[in-house]
This record gives sequence, structure tokens and C-alpha cells, in this order.
Amino acid sequence: MVTYKKNNKWYYQFMLNGERKHGLCPGASEKKDAEKYENGIKFILAQQQEGIIPREEKDVSLSELKKLYESYAKINKKSYDRDIYLLKIISAYFGDNCIVQDISPIRIEDFKEFLRTERKVKNSTINKYLMILSKMFNIGIDNEILSKNPVEKVSKLRNDNHKIRYLTADEEKRLFNEIEKEYDVLDKHTRHRKIVQPYLYLKPIVTVALQTGMRRGEILNLKWSNIDFEQGFIELLETKSGRSRKIPLSKVLKDMFSKMDRNNDYVFINPKTHEPYTTVQKSFSSVVKKANIKNFRFHDLRHTVATRLVEKGIDLVVVQEILGHSKITTTQRYAHPVPERKMQAIEILSSYI
Repeated sequence: MVTYKKNNKWYYQFMLNGERKHGLCPGASEKKDAEKYENGIKFILAQQQEGIIPREEKDVSLSELKKLYESYAKINKKSYDRDIYLLKIISAYFGDNCIVQDISPIRIEDFKEFLRTERKVKNSTINKYLMILSKMFNIGIDNEILSKNPVEKVSKLRNDNHKIRYLTADEEKRLFNEIEKEYDVLDKHTRHRKIVQPYLYLKPIVTVALQTGMRRGEILNLKWSNIDFEQGFIELLETKSGRSRKIPLSKVLKDMFSKMDRNNDYVFINPKTHEPYTTVQKSFSSVVKKANIKNFRFHDLRHTVATRLVEKGIDLVVVQEILGHSKITTTQRYAHPVPERKMQAIEILSSYI
């Protein structure tokens, strides 16, 4: 215990169970008064450490908590850009100057309803907002500026059941026909008509997806250094599971890659920006619509790979390795047998009668 006088004012300074405290002893004119005040502070701290009485918290604004989360996400999360977008929605709803201790479970329930009715987002997306909010509060607790997380008392929503969708042979043919389709357009600069293929850049990207089962982000971030032509595989070092994996190069990919320019570290470069593509969502959705393929997302190309491999009798463990799933149950969810395969299984049972 240390009490000292500075500029005619008494101060206390001590450490209790690893927690350091230092401050002014208001109203103390003598050392004994300062020691008495310090003992009172020490008694209160001991009760707070034992959980007998709650700790007093300073008001924390949402903007403070948001900055802490941004620092965490930038270092630890690959979905950083996506998280920043969701943070903007959270800030717009609650307000940057909102005191986070005033955000109660009922206010979070109101936020869920706002997301569902006003922004028309899916349950799975609402749960992502809740995950970010919860992590923000937990970071505040870890930094000892908050004592509780109200999101823990809020129930997550049941994820939307998305039907496992895979590409049929006919749909694949229509998809590539649209990707390779030529359009007769008027050049704005020369005022002459010319033939263009606006979606042709999707062809190698979609081909990689259908030949490897790689995720969209893994494809767009693919570098030539990831491709070992001599040994015949693609090695992905940064994956969703955090574990590297090797995917054998098919003959189709070897031929395709051998014909591509290698003027950049990345395989797929936007000729307009000379930077790697960050998204293909708009173009892919447009092509799918033109090909009259219903309810199909880029991620369903990955479903297609899993389904085709299982249909041909490839062991689920092998499929798991190719797709990079950390759990076999995830592979089972992606690799639903096609109806014909189910019928073949039932017919096997019929043969025993």
C-alpha cells in the first residue's frame, strides 16, 4: 500500500490480486485520511473481484466498440470486407454515439425484426449480424470496458433451408454457350459496330470451379505459384478451414493454363484494372439468367463437383480432401446422391426378394 502527497493532494496506489489501482484521495488533508480512503477503495475492489458487487463501468459508445472490432477483424478474419459492410448497417441502426450498455436483448430483437422486414435479409444473414454484435461485446469484455454481453440472451434464427443444387449436363452446356456468346454492339468512341464477348472471362473461372470444387475466393486469389505443373497439382495455402490442401490438376486444366498469359502473379486478372478480380457475382448471375438456369449460385458449382464425384462412386473421404472440408459431415451435406443413384440403391434391395 502506497499513499503519497503531490501538489498538496493525497493519492493512493496499490495492487490487489494482479489488478493495479491509482487515483486521488478526495478530501484527504492528512496521510491517515488518505489511507482510510485507500482502504475503502481496496475493500470495494475485493468485493468486485469476488463478484459480490458489480463493477462500475464507464459509458462505452458503439463507435469505440466498433474500432476495437475492426482492429480484430482486420488481423484475424478473411471476411473483413464483408464484416465492415455489416458494421455499417449496425452503426446506422443503433447510432455511433449509442451507449452500448443501453443495448438490451429487446433492442437486439427489434434489430432482428428490422433486418427481416426492412432489409429483407435471410435468417442466415441475420445470424451473421448477431455473431458480429456478440463478438464486439466479448472484445469489450476482454478489454475490461464491459462486463456483460446482451447478445447471449438472444436466440439465433433457424438457417434457411437452401436446396442442394447442382448443374445438369444440359444446364452446363447452356451456361457455357451464354458465356461464349457474341454480341453485336455499337462502339461509343468510334461509332462503329463490333463483335464482343463480354462474359468470356468467366469461362476459365467456371472451368476451374467445375474441375476442382474450389471456392470462389480461392479461385479469384489463385496465383501461378500455387500451380505445380511438374507434379500436377494446385496447392492452396490460404483456405477457409485454415489448412492447406492439394488438388490434382486435370488434363482439362493443364491444357487451359498452358494457353494463358502469365504476366501477373495472379491467374485471373481484370484487364481494365490490371488487378485480380474481387467478384464475379453480377456477371455470373446475368449469364445464369440468360441461360434460363433457375435458383443457381456460383457456390452451387462446388455442389456440382461433390455430387458428380459421389455419383461416380468416389469415396467421401477423398471428396472431403478435394473440397477441403474439416468434417466429413459437411461433405455429406454437400454430396447428396442424385435421384437415379437412390433408385439404383433401392433396386439392389429388390434383388434380395
